Amino acid sequence: MTPPLGDIAHLGHVELLTPDLDASVRFCTDYLGLTVNGRSGDSVYLRTFDDYEHHSLTLTAHTTSGIRRTALRASSEEALQRRVKELEGTGRAGRWVEDEPGIGKLYVTTDPDGHEYALYWETEWYQAPDALKPGLKNQPQAKPGQGVGVRRLDHVNFLAADVLPNGDFVRQVLGARPTEQIQLDSGRIAAQWLTFGNKSYDLVYTEDWTGSNNRLHHIAFATDTREDILRAADLALDTGVFIETGPHKHAIQQTFFLYVYEPGGNRIELCNPLTRLILAPDWPLVTWTEEERKKGQAWGLKTIESFHTHGTPPLD
Repeated sequence: MTPPLGDIAHLGHVELLTPDLDASVRFCTDYLGLTVNGRSGDSVYLRTFDDYEHHSLTLTAHTTSGIRRTALRASSEEALQRRVKELEGTGRAGRWVEDEPGIGKLYVTTDPDGHEYALYWETEWYQAPDALKPGLKNQPQAKPGQGVGVRRLDHVNFLAADVLPNGDFVRQVLGARPTEQIQLDSGRIAAQWLTFGNKSYDLVYTEDWTGSNNRLHHIAFATDTREDILRAADLALDTGVFIETGPHKHAIQQTFFLYVYEPGGNRIELCNPLTRLILAPDWPLVTWTEEERKKGQAWGLKTIESFHTHGTPPLD
């Protein structure tokens, strides 16, 4: 039985791996407008200006690119324990760790494809230093004066060898609900979008054309406006950031988007989905057919080939 919405409050933060840590940090600070909020060993912790927690993104030096951890904050200690009990009841291996600054105990497990999830409740609320104090007391940090100035970490899109078992895991064990999906003519589900609350989506699973496990399609940061996406494209052009596709509008979820690559090779989406919420508690799952997807994006832009072939870590 699918648990009710609410035990998972929101997507907390992610950890990306990069073979060029310094360049990836510069991309995040100079281009995205994130703030460095600590370092430990081979990891750098960064935050968006509207995040109330210690960090939104961890960059960790590695021999290759990809995603290591996706952290989800529970809505209470009791909710965390309910999800842990549910996970253990399914036989999925998990362990408790305390290995991130500003975060209490995390319960670390994996989805069927091997992507690492960490569930937690205890968190440290960010206190901005004087140089970063906002003008409004209901905002955690002043808006950055450089780069795009992204507002928050918005979603994660995983690549998976088989989409449906992973969507079922997130739905049945963690309490998300699917909002949209792509179904091929063969009946196979090729992609699925899921949410933990009223956002249109927090997590996405997309079929990995290679059949590989535990890879990343992209992570996404939300901007205030569509105009910020256009500005992000101009900034990318001026600073040598590689634009893969966009600006444009997705048909699925109607997100206004720009896709770029950070120096370590990971795909980053700049998106503006802020105006679209799923308020209906009985929202019917929207299914797109293979024929409908051949039409491309909302205004007719054909999906670029690399969107189906590029993932991290790269394959030999």
